[in-house]
Amino acid sequence: MVKLKSLIAVFGVVLAGSFSSFAADEQVGAKAFVWESKPPADCPFEQSKELVGLLFTGIHSNYKVADTWYPSWASDGNLYSPWTDGWAPRLDGGREMSSSNGYTGKREKRQATTGHAVMIGDDPVNLQIYSLGMLGADPYPYGGRYPCGSLVYNGVWYYGTYCLAPYGTTYYGSSRYNWPWLGPLVGFRVSTDLGKRWKKTPHSPSKPLFGETGMWAYPVKIGSPHFVDFGKNMEHSPDGKAYLVGHGAEEPDAKPRFANLSWITGDQIYMTRVTPSIENINDRSKYEFYAGHDNKGDAVWSNDFNEISPLLDWNNNMGCVTVTYDAPLKKYLMCITDGWPTAGRMNSYILEADKITGPWRLVTYMKDFGQQGYFLNFPSKFISDDGKELWLCYSANFARDWRDIKIHSNPPGSRYGLVLHKVKLLDSKAYNALVKSEGTLPD
Repeated sequence: MVKLKSLIAVFGVVLAGSFSSFAADEQVGAKAFVWESKPPADCPFEQSKELVGLLFTGIHSNYKVADTWYPSWASDGNLYSPWTDGWAPRLDGGREMSSSNGYTGKREKRQATTGHAVMIGDDPVNLQIYSLGMLGADPYPYGGRYPCGSLVYNGVWYYGTYCLAPYGTTYYGSSRYNWPWLGPLVGFRVSTDLGKRWKKTPHSPSKPLFGETGMWAYPVKIGSPHFVDFGKNMEHSPDGKAYLVGHGAEEPDAKPRFANLSWITGDQIYMTRVTPSIENINDRSKYEFYAGHDNKGDAVWSNDFNEISPLLDWNNNMGCVTVTYDAPLKKYLMCITDGWPTAGRMNSYILEADKITGPWRLVTYMKDFGQQGYFLNFPSKFISDDGKELWLCYSANFARDWRDIKIHSNPPGSRYGLVLHKVKLLDSKAYNALVKSEGTLPD
């Protein structure tokens, strides 16, 4: 296997001279502020007593690339991530364009593409990012096929894709929606040379890994799962297993609505786990599904998908989900985005827990974050030694003028592409100190 570091050494001059237009801007002069938490009255999560707020430092990146970034910290020290719906630079100075939409603007069928990239460096605002290639795949009978769970473990890259339907622009009456039906996780393609070559998943959209269907808005439970970020080469996994969390819904639905379960909306969070290996990753029988708690309060895991139970349930208030283990704090941090109606302002919130199976408590509820922020995650590589300083990774504002709503960038720096924003978790002491020094929290 050719090591990536060798490639970097060979093309060092190219790397040094080709990334100026892709560099991030460190906004040192931007004002720091605490996002005011305003959870809805029916929020089912109690407020955390240990982590009570999130400070945005004003320092953020400005990478002008595609979206859909879920970095995985590999043993070689680099981050590896999927990407799509836009462009990313290549090592040779060119660029690649990816679209996961299986239709052209004229609704003609085409293969959906998904890209894979490396992110080199230790400074979040000065990473060298370049595409390692793209692959095309059939999304049908759905309309799109997008990246989801991505993990590099022991030199093997596991890359999942999921389906969406019916179209990227879908009208229900006079209202415009973006991919209102969430389809299933198809399966995982596998690379043993960090993305140079891939073995395709043995599954297909019509015969996916977990046997679910999302056609005609039928609800799935593991549609767009993401691997829990356990640190470098999964070093903090509690049992050597890879965990995945995804958003879903149930039938019948107590509060039905159009686009109830979409790429960014849902009712519940579900979880599964597997010992990661090339043999296991596409074998349904090797997975265990979270099935609730027993009478003693211990988590129950089942090999029977039909016994899967919600990890979390908040009808009409859930959506895309990620989890990162903050090792210094010994805490799990969960990011959830409720993006209904799929192309307007979006609400995101952060939960914390001592165990991955909960109980989960609210850190902050960020109404209109982005104002259209999505795909939130905390890359474990950029967690500080005390666990309090992190970098929030997300994309934003892909539909700035849909549905007669004007979308603005809030916090500053929010944009389509890849955003990394330095934030600080606040305990009650730090939070109260801010209130005392400012008289009130910044707007």
